[in-house]
Amino acid sequence: MNSNYDLAWLRYDKVSADGAGREQSLALQQLQGYLSNIVMADGVSSQVFRTAIQELTKGIGSLTGEQPSLSHTVEADRFLAVGTLEDTGNLGHLPLLNDSLEAAEAARLGEEGYVIREVAREGKDYIVIAGRTEKGLLYGVFHFLRLLQTGQASEALDLVEAPKYQLRMVNQWDNMDGSIERGYAGQSVFYQDNKIVSDLTRVRQYARMLASVGINGIAINNVNVHEVETKLITPELLPDVARVADVFRDYGIRLYLSVNFAAPLELGGTSTADPLEPVVQEWWKERAADIYRYIADFGGFLVKADSENRPGPFTYGRDHADGANMLAEALEPYGGLVLWRCFVYDCHQDWRDRKTDRARAAYDHFKPLDGRFKDNVILQIKNGPMDFQVREPVSPLFGAMKQTNQMLEFQITQEYTGQQRHVCYLIPQWKEVLEFDTLCQGEGSKVKDIVAGQVHPYKYSGITAVSSIGDDYNWTGHYLAQSNLYGYGRLLWNPELSAEEIAEEWTNMTFGDDQAVVNTILDILMESWPTYENYTSPLGVGWMVVPHYHYGPDVDGYEYSKWGTYHFADRDGIGVDRTQATGTGYSAQYVGANAALYDSLETCPDELLLFFHHVPYTHVLKSGKTVIQHIYDTHFAGVEQVEQWIVRWDALEKDKLDQQRYTHVKERLLEQLESAKHWRDVINTYFYRKSGIQDQHNRVIY
Repeated sequence: MNSNYDLAWLRYDKVSADGAGREQSLALQQLQGYLSNIVMADGVSSQVFRTAIQELTKGIGSLTGEQPSLSHTVEADRFLAVGTLEDTGNLGHLPLLNDSLEAAEAARLGEEGYVIREVAREGKDYIVIAGRTEKGLLYGVFHFLRLLQTGQASEALDLVEAPKYQLRMVNQWDNMDGSIERGYAGQSVFYQDNKIVSDLTRVRQYARMLASVGINGIAINNVNVHEVETKLITPELLPDVARVADVFRDYGIRLYLSVNFAAPLELGGTSTADPLEPVVQEWWKERAADIYRYIADFGGFLVKADSENRPGPFTYGRDHADGANMLAEALEPYGGLVLWRCFVYDCHQDWRDRKTDRARAAYDHFKPLDGRFKDNVILQIKNGPMDFQVREPVSPLFGAMKQTNQMLEFQITQEYTGQQRHVCYLIPQWKEVLEFDTLCQGEGSKVKDIVAGQVHPYKYSGITAVSSIGDDYNWTGHYLAQSNLYGYGRLLWNPELSAEEIAEEWTNMTFGDDQAVVNTILDILMESWPTYENYTSPLGVGWMVVPHYHYGPDVDGYEYSKWGTYHFADRDGIGVDRTQATGTGYSAQYVGANAALYDSLETCPDELLLFFHHVPYTHVLKSGKTVIQHIYDTHFAGVEQVEQWIVRWDALEKDKLDQQRYTHVKERLLEQLESAKHWRDVINTYFYRKSGIQDQHNRVIY
């Protein structure tokens, strides 16, 4: 495993007063008196507290070149005051915050919030960084360092922040042989040769990265659990799992494991995995007891069942509530959770009848089970009804189950969005999902509030995502792909942040504040999702990728149809009819005005037109273009946009970026350009031959 690594947005490069970094330098100069002295409140000694202090001193030391002093007593006239509200309210004879923090502000903090505030008292000026708990303090420290990195800490400091979401997780799809399913950044940092690695240095650095953006949970193995990974829940491997849990615990992150529903059969001890059999229930209770003996704060199980050949309760004539509740009962005495994925559908579909619809599957399977799940079960729902396509509608399952905990699943790893060889900044896409109004409780029932437990009174809720990291030097295979991991965490902390704010923040922290560099990277990131969509999948049709590999164009590449096509393109038209009257009826799974919006050809948004409707190539879009001309134009426009990025990247003065990152991004952009041209030529040629309609601009497309 590669032992070297880039520090991503935690570089904390020493700030220079000249050229790039001038704004940060001015900010640091104004705060220099505060940054030289850190006064810690007495009475706090947890490992998370020690981690917070280590991160604060390391960050300040790297940024300023001077290591701050640490003490429990107030001596200097200016200092940083660091502590928690629960453990102490005083720094010697000075109040930390007690008389300046209003009751309403304190209530807003919850368990993980923090306060950063300037205080003047008894001739002393100090900046307080405090959390209700040690975890809140850690998040406050990372945010203070973020303000220093981006030159914002010299502004008036008066922040009271808490995360929007209770569960903020990542799911590793790492296998114990060291490979990563849908991994595009090297091998696993957790496993090698069917063992957990002995050197956890990279794991600790990853924990730092996750904690710095507020992540508080991680499942460390693939949801497609192979035989060797099944042993992770046994005393044979639990001591090593506990070592990993220890690392993440230092950063306030709870560890979860993906489990195989058929583990009782695979590991032996039962002749069945039927969830209603007492012997199976007892087997899982014994495994839970084993796990909690080694990991007292174990988070719980992540389960993929009855999907893509994974075993599940259907084998025994049971439903998903039966299966999830059996595991939930085993974990319940310890406070553990079951995260049950709703990615369930028939893999072998005959599309000739045009009625079978994978998009319907999650809603059809789970909606009837509302109210039957135990309260420590959370249904984990992908953002769309299909499979992380570059464009698809929001899943209608969000908010449809009033009595069942729900969490949202995104995909940070760029499976269908360029595999981290292409720039595709995903925060704008995720923002659209979160802002979608489901109407499930009337207007204002947005996804962002549903998965925060603010629309239905869920006991547990939150957001998770498939991770994008591997052991590549830069973690994500493409330096600019780091923005998706960073942005994911920031969005979960505060979904009101704009995609542009997050991108600019990440760029400043990672590449410095030279305006030419920042503007170039920011423009590329903000243009990247629509650009990728332009040269790949038109109007929401999706799936036109090489089967199983999911990189590069294959117009008939939908792998789970017996007949190899998804979009139903023929000489007369293209698209999937999902209307109530003539199609699969999927549009009816939405509520009220949303169902009507998508069901009507006149009102359906153009960007999702072919997801919901089969139309002639001559159908006129709201833009005034025909469908076929839109396909031609967008595929040419996508290529031209990437060409412009390369011109802009070349225009950067190389001394403004280190040679490695400059060259790496340039090479990736060149690969993206060639791939975009390939997409353009394959897709446009295909649809020209299908439709027989020439491009209006007489470009050569075949």
